[in-house]
Amino acid sequence: MTSPALRSTLLFALPALLIGLGAGWWLQGRSALGAGDRAAMESVVHDYILDHPEILPEAMDRLQARENQARIAPMRGALETPFPGAVLGNPQGKVTLVEFTDFACTYCRKSVADVAALIRANPDLRVVVRELPIIAPESEPAARMGLAAAAQGKYAAFHQAMFSGARPSSESIAAAARAAGVDLAAAQTFAARGDVQQELERNLGFARQLGINGTPAWLIGKDMIAGAVGPERLQQAIDAARKG
Repeated sequence: MTSPALRSTLLFALPALLIGLGAGWWLQGRSALGAGDRAAMESVVHDYILDHPEILPEAMDRLQARENQARIAPMRGALETPFPGAVLGNPQGKVTLVEFTDFACTYCRKSVADVAALIRANPDLRVVVRELPIIAPESEPAARMGLAAAAQGKYAAFHQAMFSGARPSSESIAAAARAAGVDLAAAQTFAARGDVQQELERNLGFARQLGINGTPAWLIGKDMIAGAVGPERLQQAIDAARKG
């Protein structure tokens, strides 16, 4: 018969025992037990897993969340600091959603309406957009023009026009800039600046550190989410971040 205290300890620590969370604690605790207690612990864990297999996805989610948090935490300040003007929603919002995007990305295009809906539903939402031009050769000129539009206070309009129009090309980029009211000559000069190049390199570095290899990708609170997951999933993450 396992003591109530031991059972309580096992149930509390089970996710860690299953998938390596707190592995050091497990090894130290196991070595401190006698052979009989170790066997009892292993038997209870074994039986509990068989009786409650539904805990495994939850344990994996917790592990993923901890790993994400460990990667995000040291970078959060930099990630949530936008290139000047490259923000959607409320620039002073208390909840920050970071989006890695590429103007050549079909799934990013599909997510534009989702982000717009989230902004309408969450007046305190600030969306920091990080240009990650990785899909096509035309992605980078579009990203550069986006940052140039941001410098003129026209980022949201260019973002919408670019994703509403044809795939990136010299013609579609210029057309989106004109539709957004961008001073095209000034923007072309700005797009060639070193700080624009540094921003694109910085975003690529963020993506590599975080293990992001596609767009769209989202960071908010403790969540790192890949793909066009829809507004419901993003709203869940916004709600969790707001509570946190």
